[in-house]
Amino acid sequence: MSNTRNRKQNPDFYSLGGSGEIVRAGDCVLLKPSQPDKEPYVARVQKIKTDTRGKVMVTVRWYYRPEEASGGRRKFHGAKELFLSDHYDTQSAKTIEGKCIVHSFEEYTKIEHVGAADYYSRFEYKARTKKITPVRVPVYCKCEMPYNPDYLMMQCDDCKGWFHPHCLKMTIAEAKQLNNYVCDKCSS
Repeated sequence: MSNTRNRKQNPDFYSLGGSGEIVRAGDCVLLKPSQPDKEPYVARVQKIKTDTRGKVMVTVRWYYRPEEASGGRRKFHGAKELFLSDHYDTQSAKTIEGKCIVHSFEEYTKIEHVGAADYYSRFEYKARTKKITPVRVPVYCKCEMPYNPDYLMMQCDDCKGWFHPHCLKMTIAEAKQLNNYVCDKCSS
């Protein structure tokens, strides 16, 4: 008897209404924003449970968009970049709009066709202290910026360094036509 009751209080999954998609602990989800003109919130489901009134609730770990974190969005943050936070919360499962995938930065850069539900995370955000880790990431090009997967970069055939075409006063079309590229430092 107690096993049945326990399962009802802590269901293994939640089925999304119209789509029939199944959400389980560990899945990343899109949650309805507080304002209709805003993008959905993104979170990782930690636990699914039923409250005392029988409503299905989800404990989530929030992802922050760069503009929601201290320091704001910077040039090297990609459009689909999120910060995994230490901010946990409990929400009604009815606020879940659908599932998404938050890839590691390395996985994301290998995706050929990024879909609407694809995001990535390379930083963690401590919400209380407003600290972002890691503090340092590799930088590239003459501009010494971290890699933004939204911008094309080309690799020097000699030193294997990466460069933005616009930093080399080159159009993207010109860069795509090159079979080989050797940076100024290696060609001198």
